[in-house]
Amino acid sequence: MMKYRSLFSATGLALTGVFLLISVGVISAFPRLRIDLTQDNLYTLADGTRNIVSGLEKPVEMLFFYSEEATADIPQLRTYGVRVQELLREMEIASDGNLTLRVVDPVPFSEEEDLAGEYGVQPVPLTQGGESVFFGIVVVDPATIPAEDAPEQTPAEAALAPKVFKTIPLIRPDQEEFLEYEFSKLITQVANPELPIVGFLSGLPIDGGVNQQTMQPTEPWMFMDSVRQLYQVQRVDPDAEAIDEAIDILLLVHPQELSEQMLYAIDQHVLRGGKALVFLDPNADSTAQRGPDGVPFVENGASDLEPLLAAWGVEYDSTKVLTDAEQALLVNVGDSSRPVAHYGMLGVQRTSFANDIVNTGLQVMNFSTPGALAPIEGAGTTFEPLIQSSAQSMLMANTLFTQLADPSILVDEFVSENRPQTIAARITGRVQTAFPNGRPVIAEPAPAADAATADAAAPTANPAPAAAEPAAELAPHLTESSGTVNLLIVADSDFLSDRLWVQIQNFLGQRIPQAFASNGDFVMNSLDNLAGNAELVTIRSRGRFARPFMTVLDLQREADDRLREEERVLLENLQQTEMQIAALNANREGNEILPEQQAEVDRFYEQQLETRRRLREVQLQLNQDIERLGSVLKFVNTALVPILLIAFALALGYARGRKRASAAAAVGAGIARA
Repeated sequence: MMKYRSLFSATGLALTGVFLLISVGVISAFPRLRIDLTQDNLYTLADGTRNIVSGLEKPVEMLFFYSEEATADIPQLRTYGVRVQELLREMEIASDGNLTLRVVDPVPFSEEEDLAGEYGVQPVPLTQGGESVFFGIVVVDPATIPAEDAPEQTPAEAALAPKVFKTIPLIRPDQEEFLEYEFSKLITQVANPELPIVGFLSGLPIDGGVNQQTMQPTEPWMFMDSVRQLYQVQRVDPDAEAIDEAIDILLLVHPQELSEQMLYAIDQHVLRGGKALVFLDPNADSTAQRGPDGVPFVENGASDLEPLLAAWGVEYDSTKVLTDAEQALLVNVGDSSRPVAHYGMLGVQRTSFANDIVNTGLQVMNFSTPGALAPIEGAGTTFEPLIQSSAQSMLMANTLFTQLADPSILVDEFVSENRPQTIAARITGRVQTAFPNGRPVIAEPAPAADAATADAAAPTANPAPAAAEPAAELAPHLTESSGTVNLLIVADSDFLSDRLWVQIQNFLGQRIPQAFASNGDFVMNSLDNLAGNAELVTIRSRGRFARPFMTVLDLQREADDRLREEERVLLENLQQTEMQIAALNANREGNEILPEQQAEVDRFYEQQLETRRRLREVQLQLNQDIERLGSVLKFVNTALVPILLIAFALALGYARGRKRASAAAAVGAGIARA
């Protein structure tokens, strides 16, 4: 009792107030202190995100356009908006003040609505004819936005003013797992607005060439047009001794017969932190030429990157083609009207894509005679499969495909290995050089003996020319990577060709692409990922905030099964009844309805009504089960827990009372004995 009196005394209340003030001050002074008890650490930023936002060298502003009033009656969207704001707030806190967040509610006919339109954020109607909402984000460099007290600009001057910003017009709920990556990518693009440079080296005419049969120029492959729209593109000289350090991403497409000097240049480019997107191929049928008999044949269609692959921890056999019985594409052969399954041409569905950033939004990818990648046991790098075949796959010799007239031959040769193979993979980690002895030495050709003798005998009429200037100083040799490398390797180059993913129409001199596969999207996603800050690679997909109620889902699934069975029975009965009515109609005389027909029709309607009644019963039972489960959960959450706490407190009080009574009795007994 004395303790309670002391607590509620003037001194006790004052001390309690001081403690609360100190607690508030500590929480305000250390806003980063967090305890995340969720299963997937939903409220914990990745280390890569923290490094990106804390390493900003200039202020960056985030504008979150969110229709708060319009979503007041939409709990799902409102809850999602709160989660997005919480993520953005966490990024703001982790930035040490370099990142600021402003939530903008663009109500109709307001300046905020005009601002959203200026940045490309448009309202999205939730229902047909209903109210539209804004749900987008813009990351802006404030230094490029005129201050409020700045002199007004003319419309022409405002249009020419360079504003650096990046926009996601609509933050879709189905992309919730990748929001942290997408937001971090926008921040890095605004903080470093210069277009990355892609240097490409290819054994295929991806940037246009000449048709060897018609000797007419050919257009660049469509994916190269997309690359040029977003990146600076630079051709790499295959005879160069080094990769230009200004190149951010090295694009290697079907590299063949590269010199030792170029292999060394690629090795050093990767070791000094350069990114690389590599497309190999055991059988590049994009190079196929039609023979005298009309059958296309491939000559020297394999590409490899040994010894670089071994240094990167990747196993790849350039003599083996991956075949797949489950994902084989159907192709037409000759004049046959019936398509044939081509086990060497694969249509890989999204179920075979890994949950990686580069696979975002992909639906299906088509490959032609791809190879297979695998990790080397004991390698120091991390091998992450991105795209895989089905388990019904087999590696075949590429010689079968050099002049393949009938794909059905592959069916006879096929024996499943019962395991999926990797077509595309991401390689990360630290790597060692593939050239431990340093730069390869190019042997200079020795001069002819007679030429040397003639030169010695010739009179020296003129003074000897000055010594040639030394070659440009080359970068020092690296034996291991300076940091974590990031490589994307695909064991196919044919999937880049237009025929496997896009149809092109010419309209007024412009090439209009109509994609039927996601091959081009994969390339752009890959370049987008490689072009970002190196820390972006460490940002993986987050868990989803929405947790499915498994018990309710099981009840719904069980009811759906029963409903489908009822529907199947109804359809069977309907079909049988229609057949019987059709038979009766065939035997009817004139327009008179026979009694048998009327009875059959009546029976059908009765059966239909009975089936509908059973369907309603199943649905009613489902709702009752869910409501019963909800009532139990409400009782547990609202009543059971407090009851248990009260019972625990009463039991604890009772135990303490018994203990005090026993102690008092012992004291009384001692006094009596005394």
